[in-house]
Amino acid sequence: MPFHVLGAKGQRHDFSENAIAAALDLAKKCEAGTEFICCDLYNLPNHLDKKFDLVFTSYGTVGWLPDIPRWGEIISHFLKVGGRFIIADFHPVVWMFDNHFKYIQYNYFQAEAIVEHEEGTYANTDAPICNETISWNHSLSSIINSLIYNGLEIKSLMEYDYSPYNCFHELVEISPK
Repeated sequence: MPFHVLGAKGQRHDFSENAIAAALDLAKKCEAGTEFICCDLYNLPNHLDKKFDLVFTSYGTVGWLPDIPRWGEIISHFLKVGGRFIIADFHPVVWMFDNHFKYIQYNYFQAEAIVEHEEGTYANTDAPICNETISWNHSLSSIINSLIYNGLEIKSLMEYDYSPYNCFHELVEISPK
């Protein structure tokens, strides 16, 4: 059953034109009533003037954001009174380790940007490219406090000891897909 048949209308955001194009294609195939905006997250309030019952932040998002207090402010800005915010992301401890999880490379309270040069991409570790990535390691307290300081009430916090997909080196499958 297509998502929009249930009465929900989706609004999606990404800063990548390629990601938006792929999402538009998928939405068309799924007959999903979804709109897409391509812009930097911090500029989203300049492109969208709506409030939502549900705001969702997906895996791998927070580490790309330099300003977590501003992220919390934007979530609060778009959330209707009584609405729900859901985040599904990796625990910040993951970003302390080197790419093969052999040793601790960064401080948990890393204040500066983490600049790395890597072969491949997080989506395709075997891709024949070398790229520079810039990310930030935000502590769990800074993530949660950015939401609390912006008026959100935390009702549940869950942690899991697995990744939903094979996006890290040295992962061992514990359950088939």
